Amino acid sequence: MKKTDFIALGAAILVLLPFFIFPPVLKTYHHLNADYGYTMSFIKFAILATFGECLGLRIRTGMYTKKGFGLFPRAIVWGFLGVTIKMAFVIFAEGVPVMLRTFGVIFPIDNPADILRQSGFSWIKLFAAFATGAILNFFFAPVFMTFHRITDMHIAATGGTLRNFFTPIRYAKYFQDIDWYSMWNFVFKKTIIFFWIPAQTLNFMLPEGYRILVAAFYSIILGVIMSLASLMSKKRL
Repeated sequence: MKKTDFIALGAAILVLLPFFIFPPVLKTYHHLNADYGYTMSFIKFAILATFGECLGLRIRTGMYTKKGFGLFPRAIVWGFLGVTIKMAFVIFAEGVPVMLRTFGVIFPIDNPADILRQSGFSWIKLFAAFATGAILNFFFAPVFMTFHRITDMHIAATGGTLRNFFTPIRYAKYFQDIDWYSMWNFVFKKTIIFFWIPAQTLNFMLPEGYRILVAAFYSIILGVIMSLASLMSKKRL
């Protein structure tokens, strides 16, 4: 491990430790999360998911950041994506259980969506969580991952500066330049089936207040996944 690895590890411990040793910190977090859910989603993803990108860069190059990486533009993008993920969680967690009822699934409560709010374990809750995670990933994740890849390409093409980041994104060009072979065969076909659906199934089994935080931690893994996809693309060139 390099010195920068110990610094990164120490910073992570300093950020997380207060939540475990100071109950008021955790209580304040829950209050903020309840009252300012979308703002907190922006902040959590801007910090944690950007760290995932830095970790991905560390895997590729041995450095956590470098010139042109665009640390702050990436944080802005991830903050925005965090808000969309919060929206998607609300939409799918409310809508999928109701949809299941239209297919004849019998719920022991009047509002099917409340099954994901119940504490404890039940098979019907697990089935609803799996269906929610699966449909979320089949319909939302490909668009989310493609947009994320396009913004990555825009940040790289504009030198990673905040000023240049706020220039028009050349969607048509970046869309054509994406390595769709790696995106389909690795990012979509493998990670969605074998990681994201099981991971989000577990997430929807958790209390509602923890889901976006867990999703933000998952985004650290996404940074590693996208880095592996990038390495695979380079090997194919």
